[in-house]
Amino acid sequence: MTDLSPITQQLEADTHGLQRRLTSGQVSMIGLGGAIGTGLFLGSGLAISQAGPATIIAYIVCALVALVIAWALAEMVIVHPTAGSFGVLAHSYIGPWAGFTVRWTYWTIQCIAVGGEVVAAGIYIHFWWPQIPLWLTTVVFAAVIVAINAAAVGLFGRIEYWFSMIKVTAIVVFIALGAILVFFGLPGRSATGFHNLASNGGFLPHGLSGLMLAMVFVIFSFIGTEVVSVTAAEAQNPAKNIVKATRLMILRLGLFYILAIVVVLTVVPWVATAQVGSNIKASPFVMVLTSASIPVAATIMNFVVLTAALSSANANLYLTTRMLHSLAAHRYAPKWTGKLTKQGAPARALILSTFGLFLAAYISVVAANTAYLTLFGVSVFGALVVWILILVTHVRFRLVRARHGLPASPSRLKGAPITTVLAILFLSAVLVSTNFIAGLTWTWEAGVPFFVGLLIIFFVVNRRTGGRADRYDPLQAELSHRVNSGEVELERES
Repeated sequence: MTDLSPITQQLEADTHGLQRRLTSGQVSMIGLGGAIGTGLFLGSGLAISQAGPATIIAYIVCALVALVIAWALAEMVIVHPTAGSFGVLAHSYIGPWAGFTVRWTYWTIQCIAVGGEVVAAGIYIHFWWPQIPLWLTTVVFAAVIVAINAAAVGLFGRIEYWFSMIKVTAIVVFIALGAILVFFGLPGRSATGFHNLASNGGFLPHGLSGLMLAMVFVIFSFIGTEVVSVTAAEAQNPAKNIVKATRLMILRLGLFYILAIVVVLTVVPWVATAQVGSNIKASPFVMVLTSASIPVAATIMNFVVLTAALSSANANLYLTTRMLHSLAAHRYAPKWTGKLTKQGAPARALILSTFGLFLAAYISVVAANTAYLTLFGVSVFGALVVWILILVTHVRFRLVRARHGLPASPSRLKGAPITTVLAILFLSAVLVSTNFIAGLTWTWEAGVPFFVGLLIIFFVVNRRTGGRADRYDPLQAELSHRVNSGEVELERES
C-alpha cells in the first residue's frame, strides 16, 4: 500500500486555526455524548409505541446502519483529516454544491437538535418540580452549554468526557439492575422473566409497518455519532485515534442501546411504556425504576437522563460551531464567523449557532406540550438526508480514488460498496416513513423547500464570488502533491 503520510501531514495543516488538543479517550466520549441523549432516554418511548417489543429488532438494525456510516466516515477522514469533515469531503468528491448543502443542512438541524435537547432537559426537571415553566429551564440550560462551548477545546473535551462517563456508567448500572429484576427479582417483587415480550399483542403487535415506523425514532438515537469525524481537525494523531474511537464508540453504543431496551421492554409492559412515551411525559428508563419500587433509584436515573440531554446538547453545539467555522473558511458563510479566540474556540460561530436555543425557548412557550416532537420532526428529516449524502460521498470516494490511482484508505469499510448502497436504501425508506407518522408528516413540506432554497443560495453565492469559494479542495491538493512527486501521471488528474 502506498504511504499516505506525506499528504496526511500536508492536510493536517488545513485545520484553519483549530488546535489539536482532543485525546483518543475524549474523542470517543464526545462521540458517545453526541449520540446518547433524548433519542434513547426519551424518544425510545415513541419507538415502543409504534413497534412494541419488536423495537429491539429496530435497535439492532439501526446499530448496524450506524456502524456502516461511522466506518465509512472513518475511512475517508483518516485520508483527509481536515476541518469541516464530511462537508469538505462532499465538496471534493460530489461537488461544491454538495459541500455547501451538507454543511448548512447539518448546521441547521444540529441547532434544532440542541434546542430539542434543552427542551427535553426541562421535561426531566418536571419530574421534581412540575410547577417550573418549561421556558425558564430551557433558557438556563442553554446558557450553561453556551458557556462550556465558549471555553478552550481542551476544557470542552474534559467536561464532555465526564458528562459522557456519567451516562455510560448509569446505563451499565441500569442494565445490571434490569438483569436482576428479570432473573432474580427484588425483596417484595418477583422476577419478571420475559413474558412481557410476548404479551399485549405479541412480539410484533403492529406488524412490519409498525416496526418500520419505529425505525424513524430509533435511528434518531444514533444521530450524533458522526461527531467523531468532525473532531478530526482537533484530535491528536487523527489517523490513529479517529478509527479507534469510531469502532469502540459504535460497538459500545449498539450494545448499550440493545441491552437497555431489552430491560425496558421486559420489566414494564410495552403498552404502559407506549402510553406515556407517545405523549413525551417521562423517560421509559425512569418508569422501569419506578415500577420496581425504587424511588431513590428513579430520582438518580432522572438526574442521569438530565445529564444525558445536556451532554448531547453540549456535543451537538460543538458540531454546529465547527461546521459554521468550516463554511466561513470556504467563503460559504460570513467571514467573521470563522474568527477564533486565543483559546482556539470559534466564538463568533458559537454566537450565531445559539439561534436554535432561542427557537427552542420560543416553542417551549407557545407549544409546551408538543415542543420536543416538533423540533424532532424538523431535525430528523435533515439528518437523514445528510447521512444519505455522506454515504453517497463514500461511494464517490472509492470510485474517484480508484480512477486516479490514489492509495486506498488504511481502514476500509467491509463489504463496500454493497454495504454502503444498502444503508442508503434503508435510510431512504426511513425518510419516506416519516410521511406516515402523525406529527412528522409536515416535515416533507418544510424539508423539500429548504433544500431547494439552499441550492438557490449556493448558486447565487458562487456567482457573486466568481467561483472563488471553491479554492479549497483536499482531493485536488492530494492530486497535485502526487503529480509533483511523480506518483500520479498528469493526464490522470483530468
